[in-house]
Amino acid sequence: MTMCLGVARAEPAAESKTAPAPLPLSVQPSAQESVPPHPVPSPVPAMTGTPPAAVAAPAPKKSREVPAPVYAKVSEDPTPTLTPATFLATMRMAEHYKALADAGGWSQVPAGLTLKPGDRNPAVAALRGHLVMTGDLAADATHSDIYDDTLVAAVKSFQQRHGLPESGLVQRLTVAALNVPASVRQRQLAATVERLIGSKFPFGERYVVVNIPSATVETVENGAVARRYVAVVGKPDKATPSVETRVTDVNLNPTWTLPVSVIKNEIIPTMRKNPGYLVKNHIRMLGPGGVEVDSTTFDWSGEKAVNYTLRQDSGFDNSLGQLRIDMPNKFAVYMHDTPSKSLFAGNVRFHSHGCVRVGQVKEFAAWLLQGTEGPNGPGSTWGPIEIESGIATGEKRDIKLVKSVPVTFVYLTGYATPDGRAHFRDDIYGLDTPGTPAPSAATDVVTTGSITPRAVIKPARAGQPAPAATDLVPAARPVTSTKPASAPAARPDTGHRTPAATPVEGAVERAFLPPGLVGRRG
Repeated sequence: MTMCLGVARAEPAAESKTAPAPLPLSVQPSAQESVPPHPVPSPVPAMTGTPPAAVAAPAPKKSREVPAPVYAKVSEDPTPTLTPATFLATMRMAEHYKALADAGGWSQVPAGLTLKPGDRNPAVAALRGHLVMTGDLAADATHSDIYDDTLVAAVKSFQQRHGLPESGLVQRLTVAALNVPASVRQRQLAATVERLIGSKFPFGERYVVVNIPSATVETVENGAVARRYVAVVGKPDKATPSVETRVTDVNLNPTWTLPVSVIKNEIIPTMRKNPGYLVKNHIRMLGPGGVEVDSTTFDWSGEKAVNYTLRQDSGFDNSLGQLRIDMPNKFAVYMHDTPSKSLFAGNVRFHSHGCVRVGQVKEFAAWLLQGTEGPNGPGSTWGPIEIESGIATGEKRDIKLVKSVPVTFVYLTGYATPDGRAHFRDDIYGLDTPGTPAPSAATDVVTTGSITPRAVIKPARAGQPAPAATDLVPAARPVTSTKPASAPAARPDTGHRTPAATPVEGAVERAFLPPGLVGRRG
């Protein structure tokens, strides 16, 4: 599991590197990432006077090509998730949904309902009624129990608004989203309005929006989405915090400093069994003054290693990948590449430790670097090819944007766009329901050596005031906060403890619902 932290300094690259052993933080390639071996034709036996003996074909050779990453399909709607008009549009939509809820909302459709074009089913009537109420289907549409083309188009509109695959098929996930009550949808919209109050985000002509529940990154230019990228964001016990800041630099070939939690829970137990583990994974052990320590002879029987800095050299197998997007903020979070691309293919992408991993990050970086002088002097640019070439040198390079780009990490589970459409995503952190314990926004920032842990703030929750100074706590300790007197006492957060051993990235920890679904999880 790629961890997030706020420090990435370069170290001299080793002249030769052995093949890296798999980190416990990485994801093993999925079946869809594997490349089948290329078949090798059998040699033709020489022509002689006697019948040729059977010749066994040699074993096929495995391809050394890196398989192309697979990315989940995201909406191509050019309307940004967040604009200066979002606040008022969402407030009006919350009032509209309150009226719908007060009137009784919509009828439920059968939980096991499945529909494909041309199907006839009595439940189609309830489906039509729901889609008319939400504006996906015209009120004067033909009434019948046939799942016709007009209704298929309306279902695709519904799916697009809920972040679901726009297949037009009515199946389990679409049915679950349809059956979320209007009162819950209204609460999502109202919670978003509260979270947007007091925002001072400077939109401008170019800006970046990361909507955490959607697990996407949007580049917005002149009021329209230039490109929407698949992302991986924080899991509930390592929540990605809400942030308003600016992108200032693009770092090529960053190093990665391991956080204390990884050293304690993973590295120490591993090194007791395999003393060569750090060397194989190009992780240096640094003592006071940055002096390198021989990790193979270090005493790993205790926990003294947490007082040392463990830093992974830059390279293809580095846990931050080959590129980092620097955006100074008090949470020490940022956006970055990853060597573990398989999670970008999933519809559920809540797996990081707080930072945001971006699919096709080199294209994203090229967009950020527009107008910045390229590597070949005046008149040159930083495009994906130039970025790739810069990475290929193996040298750490920090490229400062000629003009910083505003970026915001927002938590919008329900929001409205100026075209009068309401959009919904799963409340993955449980922030829309007042009175439930908030997950920690702490990320695994570096706390080794003499570096002081950065302070973090729990994400704002619906119906609660902005956090006070008493809510600031070191990231390395469990988060506690002082609640207002009127707020219910927080229950012990027993469900979000750091496990004794962090599971391998990609392992199923909870049965999450995809974006767009709200409700209980198994």
